[in-house]
Amino acid sequence: MRVSRTTLPLPSRLVRWIGVALALFAVAWGGNQFTPLLVMYRQHSGFSGQAVTLLLAAYVLGIIPALLLGGPLSDRYGRRPLVCPAPVIAAFGSGLLAVGAGSELLLFGGRVLCGVALGLGMAAGSSWLKELVELAEPGSGRGAGRAAMSLSAGFALGAAAAAALAQYAPWPTVLPYLVQIAMAGLAMGALIGTAETRAPQVCRSGGLLSDLVVPAARQRRFLTVVLPTAPWIFGLAGSAYAVLPMLAGRWVGGIETAWSGLHCLIALGCGIAVQPVGRWLGRFGTVVAPAVGMVTGLAGLLLGAIEITAPGPAGFLICAAVLGCGYGLLLTAGLQEVQRLAGPDDLAKLTAVFYTLAYLGFFVPMLLAELSAWIGYPVMFAAGAGLALACLLVVLIGGRDRRAVVDPEPESAAALSLTVAERTRG
Repeated sequence: MRVSRTTLPLPSRLVRWIGVALALFAVAWGGNQFTPLLVMYRQHSGFSGQAVTLLLAAYVLGIIPALLLGGPLSDRYGRRPLVCPAPVIAAFGSGLLAVGAGSELLLFGGRVLCGVALGLGMAAGSSWLKELVELAEPGSGRGAGRAAMSLSAGFALGAAAAAALAQYAPWPTVLPYLVQIAMAGLAMGALIGTAETRAPQVCRSGGLLSDLVVPAARQRRFLTVVLPTAPWIFGLAGSAYAVLPMLAGRWVGGIETAWSGLHCLIALGCGIAVQPVGRWLGRFGTVVAPAVGMVTGLAGLLLGAIEITAPGPAGFLICAAVLGCGYGLLLTAGLQEVQRLAGPDDLAKLTAVFYTLAYLGFFVPMLLAELSAWIGYPVMFAAGAGLALACLLVVLIGGRDRRAVVDPEPESAAALSLTVAERTRG
């Protein structure tokens, strides 16, 4: 007999997706608070441009393993055991950053820990939030959007707050991180009582290595739509808030950290603002959403190539806004594709693969810094636009096959309700 959604009413206290959203917000805050402080570390600690961009990318070394392991582990053992430690790890990472202003080794370690926390949150937390939203609002399809919004808001506000505190408040190398530690504490408390949505798969055949296999990642649509676009998500964002501020002229003298924070706020704020548009475009189930994201990013790169040749404050901020819109559209489109393609047993795993691909783009600022000794930034931005055009063509040609696009099972909310009810009774 088919189970009706309406036969399994859940107390509202069990469908507390706000707690998971706050955890995602807190770990994203911790992941991006360092970004606008790159200029400060160059001035305060005397680090080279290559060193600070390496520290920026260091947390990817924590993110990728946490993503690739956290997704399969949460599919096997449940969401809670993977998500609840994330704010704690983020707080420890912020603590290392707070005491390590003069040590590249401590800063590196802090960045890696923040990356581990963010990776766990993105892989398991995004799936948990999606499932909780489906329980609270069956059929709404808002889970992907709320996960993306929680992460993007944390990225934006974390960077903006850190920049403002470092520029205008006392203890510039310490106070920004203390705020994140407090935020992580709030997230820990908010997760108490949040319902588990996936029962441990104790009888599941195979070990962890078999869990690392993600069949959905071999689907034609994933390879031709998600794979070519995912690295551009943080490639565009990183170009907006890590590369452009470093190229600022003399007109930002004395407010370099605040200027970098403003880039973060504008780029990521625009990324948040366009996500409802991305969700609307995604309803067509075609390549419209990722294609629009790629076109927007391409336009931002071309604008950047032009503006860098004659830098001015207005042009840089407009460029950051356009790149941020591309980031937001591609992030939303990618999450929607993943949630269409993944089955209930590999949602977290495919989400982890998607975010792993996305975070490869975070190496872009470091790569550009290394190449800048031989190639000018305008040329590199223009070359990036050409590469984006090639990826756009792959999406348009290869993504026309809609056979792999499937709607979520209509009984998903009922299945989740049964899982939560069983976990509650246990």
